[in-house]
Amino acid sequence: MTRVAAIDCGTNSIRLLVADVDPKTGELVDLDRRMTIVRLGQGVDRTGRLAPDALERTFAACREYATIVKEHGAERLRFVATSASRDAENRDEFVRGVLDILGVEPEVISGDQEAEFSFTGATRELKGRDELAKPYLVVDIGGGSTECVVGDDHVRAARSVDIGCVRMTERHLVHDGVVSDPPTPEQIEAIRADIEAALDLAEETVPLREARTLVGLAGSVTTISAIAQDLPEYDSEAIHHSRVSYDRVREITEQLLSSTHAQRAAIPSMHPGRVDVIGAGALVLLAVMERIGADEVVVSEHDILDGIAFKVAEEAEAGKQGDGN
Repeated sequence: MTRVAAIDCGTNSIRLLVADVDPKTGELVDLDRRMTIVRLGQGVDRTGRLAPDALERTFAACREYATIVKEHGAERLRFVATSASRDAENRDEFVRGVLDILGVEPEVISGDQEAEFSFTGATRELKGRDELAKPYLVVDIGGGSTECVVGDDHVRAARSVDIGCVRMTERHLVHDGVVSDPPTPEQIEAIRADIEAALDLAEETVPLREARTLVGLAGSVTTISAIAQDLPEYDSEAIHHSRVSYDRVREITEQLLSSTHAQRAAIPSMHPGRVDVIGAGALVLLAVMERIGADEVVVSEHDILDGIAFKVAEEAEAGKQGDGN
């Protein structure tokens, strides 16, 4: 087993995984897995820049994660940055800050690379599950973008489209700095129109409708699973590999879009940082399920972080073999 650390910095959250990984068997044992809502992408869709407050929130989380990585003695660390930092004019400021704190440069990866990591992390442990037919469609609903990946054991086609839950919320539900509470039917239709256009774009290169099993990733999807199960608090074990029917996803989406901020915040499994953006995230999942005719979504807690960790462990193993160890 190789002890590695992976950090995924997205538009809404930054997440850390420290794990012991055997790349030969595909075994991955968590030592520490955590998430912090930093909203790095605050205002990026409008201004094209990372806000000073957003950068400081992110750097504060990085300082906390640096301590954890050191305490666990991880052999290697890889820091991957996704949608918000791809789009920002001042991303060099972000890169310098991360390098100073963690000693590694954040890799601002492409949407296709993000899709590859997400697919690997979500499907590697599904091998041998005969009841889950291939090909898989892995849908990773982030804050700034959504990755759609179709594959069997490996990726066949992938596309990243700009319909993340934060981006859709800021574009359509925020006026004068205030989120509509609840959104109007016209606002909901505007979000749906953006989502449908993005899925049309994804289908130009990704055969979405060929998928036999839909696998959903990231906070919007896992929160919907927690709500569907009526969990008294967020429970990763109960959520991982749970299944939520199309009818239940539709009911929950309608519930979220018709509720107030206070009502959503009162849901026991709702993270405070998702209260204002969960409705848009649910709409993305619902639209994907309608597009491909999915009866259910298989929810995975393992995603891009796990894919990064597998890759780091494979590189470490290759390095050891190259050194003759």
